[in-house]
Amino acid sequence: MRVLAVASECAPLLKTGGLADVVGALPGVLAAQGVAVTTLLPGYPAVMKALGATSALRRFDDLFGGPARLLRGSAAGLDLLVLDAPHLYDRPGSPYLAPHGGEWEDNGIRFAALGVAAALAATGAVGGLSFDAVHAHDWQAGLVPAYLRFAPGPRKPAMFTVHNLAFQGKFPLSLFHRLGLPAEALSVQGLEYYGTVGFLKAGLWYADRITTVSPTYAAEIGTPTLGMGLDGLLRGRGGHVSGILNGLDTVDFDPARDPRLVARFDATDPASRAANKAALQRRMGLAESRDTLLFGFVGRLAWQKGVDMLLGAVPTMLGEGAQLALLGTGEWGLEEGCRGAAAAHPGRIGAHVGFDEALARLVYAGADVILVPSRFEPCGLAQLAALRYGALPLVAHVGGLVDSVVDANEMALAEGIGTGFHFSPATQEMLAATILRVARLWRDQAMWRRLQANALRADVSWARSASRYAALFHEMVADAG
Repeated sequence: MRVLAVASECAPLLKTGGLADVVGALPGVLAAQGVAVTTLLPGYPAVMKALGATSALRRFDDLFGGPARLLRGSAAGLDLLVLDAPHLYDRPGSPYLAPHGGEWEDNGIRFAALGVAAALAATGAVGGLSFDAVHAHDWQAGLVPAYLRFAPGPRKPAMFTVHNLAFQGKFPLSLFHRLGLPAEALSVQGLEYYGTVGFLKAGLWYADRITTVSPTYAAEIGTPTLGMGLDGLLRGRGGHVSGILNGLDTVDFDPARDPRLVARFDATDPASRAANKAALQRRMGLAESRDTLLFGFVGRLAWQKGVDMLLGAVPTMLGEGAQLALLGTGEWGLEEGCRGAAAAHPGRIGAHVGFDEALARLVYAGADVILVPSRFEPCGLAQLAALRYGALPLVAHVGGLVDSVVDANEMALAEGIGTGFHFSPATQEMLAATILRVARLWRDQAMWRRLQANALRADVSWARSASRYAALFHEMVADAG
């Protein structure tokens, strides 16, 4: 089975979020399932720099305003196709945002070009390439299923994975005439979306299979509450929509071998974890104490992530004698809120505004609890990393958080199966109430150690999810047959 994956970022070459982790991990885990993945990426500076020797499979004299090449190469153990279009991708800033912080004005064209290249490669029009299926990720690859649907020759089936329905890729209708799609594509049964051209909607409409990154999120996005205006379309696709829980790269995220940690440990030797807690307390300016309950947060400082609720629950944490270590970057007001909390409570709260992977690993390995109070969360990475490193996740009862953390309620405690804590609804009051529940349990250290052992033994790998992806690829290829 040969699959062409299409995405706007891929770890470790370029990463802004969890999308890159998934795109980077799937080729390796799918290879064990008999699925060979080639990944098509835009030719950003970081990607071009990482490429070794390449061969040019196709040249474009004018691809949406400039010359371009489709290159074949490899990097970081990945088989790659790279769309080298300097007028579209050779820019400073993030893949989506200009240095001043606003979106690139031509993002619609930039990712339409990626769709055109994907369709040409998938249908055998480039350098003799041949693929059985295509896997398009998020709105940036949303036009890929549309271009495939209207491409000449035998139809190539496409899977479209939604990593976060909130980001939809909506552009003015005036863009449509530049896309090279037939007029019939600009309709409610196509790209038209409330008076705009909808890239994510195109992927949902034209894909043969739709997946998202957890079973619970797959159900949630079919409701008006979390469907972001697309719930009707998703309900209409019915049995073609499924949720497959993301995994974690358990080779990279391995507390027994992680060079970023002060002390390595595993499920057989969790006591060595204490040295990381002490190091984290020193690094974050917290009073060093093995017996103090230490909460941690790693992630984007955003309303979606519930950081405002977290800051509102600080008095509850402090009232229980706990500490808090905050790491992240995001919305200015929440960044200032984190700095302010640390300044107001020296020795009790520490905040690092920015991104620091080594410090993130230390938070996972040193905190007793990792807070993930998201209002909605397609899957989430923090709770998986927390489990892997022996921190108990405290999560909102939404999306992939529900699917990956077993709440340590009375029944779970009696059965010995809890791995963390849920709270619902996602409000500050319920978060605070759950913090009190956690603090009570912390005082029973024998029970806490049992829960921690459960967390360290939890299977957060890609193994089960990879087999589900492979089965879906075979199913949709057989249906397209």
